[in-house]
Amino acid sequence: MIYLDNSATTKPYPEVLDSYITVAGKFFGNPSSLHALGGKAEKLLQQARAQVAGILGVKSEEIVFTSGGTESNNLALKGATMAAASRGKHIILSAIEHPSVSNAAEHLKESGFHSTIVPVDKTGKINVKDIIKEIKEDTILVSVMHVNNETGIIQPINEIGKALLDYPKILFHVDYVQGVGKVPLDLTECKIDLCSISGHKFHGLKGTGALFVRDGIRLHPLLSGGNQEKIRRSGTENVAGAVSMAKALRMTMESQQAHSDRMTEVLSILRKSVEGIPGAVIHTPEHGSAPHILNFSLSGVKAEVFVHALEEKGIYVSTTSACSSRHSKGSKTLLAMGVPQDLAESAIRISLSYENTPEEAEFAGQAMREAAIRLREVMSR
Repeated sequence: MIYLDNSATTKPYPEVLDSYITVAGKFFGNPSSLHALGGKAEKLLQQARAQVAGILGVKSEEIVFTSGGTESNNLALKGATMAAASRGKHIILSAIEHPSVSNAAEHLKESGFHSTIVPVDKTGKINVKDIIKEIKEDTILVSVMHVNNETGIIQPINEIGKALLDYPKILFHVDYVQGVGKVPLDLTECKIDLCSISGHKFHGLKGTGALFVRDGIRLHPLLSGGNQEKIRRSGTENVAGAVSMAKALRMTMESQQAHSDRMTEVLSILRKSVEGIPGAVIHTPEHGSAPHILNFSLSGVKAEVFVHALEEKGIYVSTTSACSSRHSKGSKTLLAMGVPQDLAESAIRISLSYENTPEEAEFAGQAMREAAIRLREVMSR
């Protein structure tokens, strides 16, 4: 099997699974309990929090454990804006945000909030000036994803963060779900106030995630209950999940240091293979994008048919993002970039992990060329 759908989810590291089983089996106490077993669970939870914070370069108390990227994004948008509603009710986000951001902003309209969608250029990149010119008197939040989950384009987060310093009442949220472990991001240097990550995107387990909340920022909690996570996220903490996610994050960062060059090589091989396919249109720019995502369309070939043709050879790729791949509409991201409807509907996404090899890329590239030629012949009859 050659798995090339790592932006949808990653295979958990065996060590991460072992960590989860050990903690869940031996340290199953409620971290809020006063007895020794609860105390051991609480200690492990705080160790995991410190490890995640250390890797991200922030304070332990600035990390809120969540169930994943969707919850982190919702907590950032809804929690921060509801807490700051007395200052304003205007939100700015890009045209290519993940549905957990764009739909959260849409849901906030029911509470009187309003949002402005900033366009992107043909590469999918935001112009910082376009954000600044949309700032209003009642703007309280700007949300921009770091690495786009479909095309891999990297947004100018550092420039945006520094530009927003002139507007101290505006909070800056970054969806770092696709970038963490692949493209470095200094949360302090980039003046980020809120930042989301998801464990299953870096070989952790599904149902694990975290939100960085800069010290001093108030959140209106989405969940009412026992006031865990300093009242920001009620519910008995998933200690085993937090510990295993911290391990996955550490191991992924180690892989980034050891294998980033190989990942770049693997993507380069795949890009050259796609370039050699007649009728192929690559949407991921060669420069300014993440090293693990390649998005392209095959003119005259249905995306889902192509995906299943590769699956027959043990190669797994995807269409658009996993959250929208079962819907027939064209990719919102590609349409925002000006890609024609027919190509947006036939987009294919390849996404790598550090475990993919050049040999896999060569095999997959050949299989893609053969499948594309065969399918185009069949569909032209």
